[in-house]
Amino acid sequence: MHAGIIFFLVILGSVLFHIFTPWYWTDVASNWGGMDDTITLTFWVGGGVFIAVCLFMIYCVFKFSYKENRKAEYKPEDKKLEKILTVATTLGVAALLAPGLIIWNQYVSVPKNALHIDVMAWQWGWQYRLPGNDGKLGTTSVRNIDDNNPFGINLDDPYGSDDILVMSDKINLKNNRPVKILLRSVDVLHNWYVPQFRAKMDAVPGTVTYYWFEPNKVGEYEVLCAEYCGVGHYAMRGMVEVQEENKYEEWVNEQETFASYVAKQKNIELQEKKLAKK
Repeated sequence: MHAGIIFFLVILGSVLFHIFTPWYWTDVASNWGGMDDTITLTFWVGGGVFIAVCLFMIYCVFKFSYKENRKAEYKPEDKKLEKILTVATTLGVAALLAPGLIIWNQYVSVPKNALHIDVMAWQWGWQYRLPGNDGKLGTTSVRNIDDNNPFGINLDDPYGSDDILVMSDKINLKNNRPVKILLRSVDVLHNWYVPQFRAKMDAVPGTVTYYWFEPNKVGEYEVLCAEYCGVGHYAMRGMVEVQEENKYEEWVNEQETFASYVAKQKNIELQEKKLAKK
């Protein structure tokens, strides 16, 4: 009896702890509030099963506790109980999976007006590339990456010359504008994650992964790497600043294009050669 009472108090304490402690995540700052809904659903379904199983165990403790002269019942199977548990488990799993599949379908169905942003990950930092006036990103290849071409843009691709290069761990986004994140990695697995956006995806070497979101609150948010990527993983952080349209356009106009970057690098090399001759 004492064991049953203690077990009940543990269950009650667990439930009260999750209800009254501030364990919940940060405020959502994008269109993916559905992510929170699926997690909340998982919490309630999983919590309900936890309580039901624990209460059943308490029942068994009291019901089948030791009594003198009681004989144990031999019952190797119960088909009726097995059917009930099978149906209940199926319904519970369906309740968990169905909303997640719906959200996932929306997660990878990118709106046509989304701005494509190339997010390049490396040990241990981030840099970004945005389309220029032509509205398209140039193609890239890891083999092209060097000091004069940090993103590996194909030089024979006409769409690449006006690409906007952001060689910084901070990126600015326009408020209420859908963004398609194109993730690349030049070394190991990384993961571009902003907790307030409820969106993340692994950056896999040798391929381009993607997802999309729409920021809807002006402000600054921290970027985290959510995939262990080496000894510097803890410091692989960045910033996202969500701005209104006028400030965002001002920021874009201040950035450097690939063509201007190449010209600047060539000028630096020329100056270095002149100094070397002297």
